[in-house]
Amino acid sequence: MTATKGLEGVIAANSTISSIIDDKLTYVGYDIDDLAENASFEEVVYLLWHRRLPNKVELEDFKIQLANNAEIPNEVIEQLKAYPKNVHPMAILRSAISVLGLYDEEADEQTSEANYRKAIRIQAKIPTVVTAFARIRQGLEPVAPRKDLGFAANFLYMLKGEEPDEIAVEAFDKALVLHADHELNASTFTARVCVATLSDIYSGIASAIGALKGPLHGGANEQVMKMLTEIGDIDHVESYINEKFANKEKIMGFGHRVYRQGDPRAKHLKVMSEKLTKLTGEPKWYEMSVKIEELVTSKKPLPANVDFYSASVYHSLGIEHDLFTLIFAVSRTSGWLAHIMEQYENNRIIRPRAEYVGPGKRPYVPLEER
Repeated sequence: MTATKGLEGVIAANSTISSIIDDKLTYVGYDIDDLAENASFEEVVYLLWHRRLPNKVELEDFKIQLANNAEIPNEVIEQLKAYPKNVHPMAILRSAISVLGLYDEEADEQTSEANYRKAIRIQAKIPTVVTAFARIRQGLEPVAPRKDLGFAANFLYMLKGEEPDEIAVEAFDKALVLHADHELNASTFTARVCVATLSDIYSGIASAIGALKGPLHGGANEQVMKMLTEIGDIDHVESYINEKFANKEKIMGFGHRVYRQGDPRAKHLKVMSEKLTKLTGEPKWYEMSVKIEELVTSKKPLPANVDFYSASVYHSLGIEHDLFTLIFAVSRTSGWLAHIMEQYENNRIIRPRAEYVGPGKRPYVPLEER
């Protein structure tokens, strides 16, 4: 046996959900470009869970199921109010998902049918949890979900308390589609490892959220916005980036473990960033981003990844910067749930080996002789 650091290049599972081949991302065989331009998030969730796109009746029924399960128990809202306000929101989300499991009577039932019903409930409720906490920490009451709004529109409505405009909904829906799944990334693999022990679905999602919390995975777009804010103006971009290179510091939002020629999702968010920043009267965020991308790619073969332009998109939607990773989680929950259900269907506990590199054989020395 030979150890591979970070399991890079190791095939750890067979899956029918998504694939990355030659810098092409597909969901169940559908190119991400095709889905980003044409599919709603609800269609994509259905696709990931059923391995096919829904027809009109199936899609409408699926939307109704999500809408009917979007409310969260009052006990969970009270928990959110009791949580400290000065901790990272991802820690809040991780805890809230665990609490939701306490109020699900089917939490420990392991049939395929029960797991699918729980998947519906989790996917429907996670936007309500995120928006409720976002408002509570501002001293505002949570806004109840509406059954007449789609998934993306409902999230923005619950966040702001007012119905969003069409461009905002289009941008957010597209971001959700682009983040829905990404093969065996760190959080998805964590979810599969967890449920491979036949732990419950809530534990799997909570484990995935814990992995996504790290800045090397889900926190990158928050760091991108921090960088843009620090730069402040397009005239400061060149000196800032040159200083980063001189100090050999990492520039967030560039490069990817599995993409060599570029992240296929980034271009879609780049277009939405341009639209939204113009709409909000702050085109500087897009213009700065473009200039940063030009400077970085001129020095190193590191194309922008999905996190880079999602930062200015989320900022333009009025989403607080430390909530960016939670938006990632709202979308990626669909992929996590697809992988969890796939793991349950053909399960074997995931138990790799470690290559021992410590000391050789050593005799035990009695305590009084040490």
